[in-house]
Amino acid sequence: MPGGRLTQQERQQIALGLADGLAYAEIARRLDRPTSTITREVMRNGGATAYRADVAHRATEHRAHRRRQAAPRRSGTPQAHGRDAEAVRAYEETLTTVFMQSGTPKMMARVLAGLFVSDAGSLTASELVERLHVSPASISKAVAFLEEQGLVRRERDERRRERYVVDSDVWYQSMVASARGTALVAETAREGVGVLGAGTPAATRLENVARFLDFVGESITRAAEQARDILHTNAESASRGTAPATSARE
Repeated sequence: MPGGRLTQQERQQIALGLADGLAYAEIARRLDRPTSTITREVMRNGGATAYRADVAHRATEHRAHRRRQAAPRRSGTPQAHGRDAEAVRAYEETLTTVFMQSGTPKMMARVLAGLFVSDAGSLTASELVERLHVSPASISKAVAFLEEQGLVRRERDERRRERYVVDSDVWYQSMVASARGTALVAETAREGVGVLGAGTPAATRLENVARFLDFVGESITRAAEQARDILHTNAESASRGTAPATSARE
């Protein structure tokens, strides 16, 4: 599989693939690239409907030029655990793109990804400003949104600085919230059966939807409860391939 940055010719192939309605995975297969590479390329350059190969190529060259200019200033900062700084940066962009695809606005996705790839799982506003090269106001707005969604929380460290924290339980809470939303749709669909008349085509359709969503929602809630302890597996257990038992929650 080829490595390195996408070439202008590859970007032209991406544009042609999008015009033909191909999925990101199919475009990636044709270019022998990871699907995440294609997804990140398209999302950061206007999305599937606005992607233009020449514009994307110029924008990438511009970003690369800015990084080269900033490199001397950052070169004195060592990476923890001997990590490859470029690989970490690329992964953080990929994670940001995935969050955006799930419906999280761009700046909020960038903040969330930054928090998740930090070993502490928490950063101060000034650390986020330095990391993302954005204004304090942008960070404040993003954190307020994420806090409202229950994706981050605030706490004070020993120096009384406010830190923004990603809680390990965020995915559990997200799954449970999703199940509640699914249950609400199922309940509303079932209400329509009485309005439209049992046995009619429309009522039957809604009843089937309600039964399907009931099953899916209950399955999600049960699975989230059973697997919740996995979110609190420590690094030592993870390296051994073990996880806390879930039988207590079953």
